[in-house]
Amino acid sequence: MKKIILFLSLAILFTSCGEYQKVLKSKDTGLKYSTAENLYNEAKAGEGNSRSKYKKALRLFEQLVPEFRGKPQGQKLMYLFADTYYELGDYFLAGYQFERFVETYPESEKLEEAAFKGAKSYYYLSPPYYLDQTETVKGISKLQDFINRFPESEKMDEANELVTELRVKLEQKAYEIAKQYHHTESYIAAMTAFDNFISQYPGSPFREKAMYYRFESAYLYAINSYEYAMPERLAKARGYYEDYQRYYSEGEFIDMANTALKDIETKEQQLKSETRI
Repeated sequence: MKKIILFLSLAILFTSCGEYQKVLKSKDTGLKYSTAENLYNEAKAGEGNSRSKYKKALRLFEQLVPEFRGKPQGQKLMYLFADTYYELGDYFLAGYQFERFVETYPESEKLEEAAFKGAKSYYYLSPPYYLDQTETVKGISKLQDFINRFPESEKMDEANELVTELRVKLEQKAYEIAKQYHHTESYIAAMTAFDNFISQYPGSPFREKAMYYRFESAYLYAINSYEYAMPERLAKARGYYEDYQRYYSEGEFIDMANTALKDIETKEQQLKSETRI
């Protein structure tokens, strides 16, 4: 019985593959259109191997789109074409095709959905924070365009969440660059980078860390300075401590900050004593 079932399954598979190849090579655009749409709908409904069906539909859509450009069926076809790329995870081409759809059919009932999926495609293209963030910046721009264009959309909350996630990724990139300066003991560069970060991203989840490590950079720079330069640099470090303490008096790094402050105060007293002598 198992052998019979296996034989029948293979027979159906080869028959369906043969029929698909005939459609693919056919000059009957109507047959190709209906076959592609059926494959897309079956994949969307989760019938069988969805990915395989999307791929088969895509090959047909690629042949059909030029044939139906400017025709009544072209609008639906172009949407299905873009959405098939989206479902297959080819977000670069999905974003491009959805943008073409939005530009070509500004009155379509699918306009908002296409605009959102197009913008979200760029969100998916955003790489990890430690890589180049060109696509992240583009994703923020595309999602912000959607938010501005469809302020009443049901997708508004999701769009705002995606924008926030991408912005945090940019913030993490900037923070880690500044932190790297700190770790390599490039304290002047670290202070500058942390200053810029705090100014540019006042609401960042990395703000406390940035303010602490800015202080620590200034502190380490000061205590490792020549004696003649130390008073001014210690004063600057103290100022950064006060900034951190003002906002994070019970923060994650307050104990370490207080310990460093005591050392600053000790160094300042020593310098004053030496000056009197």
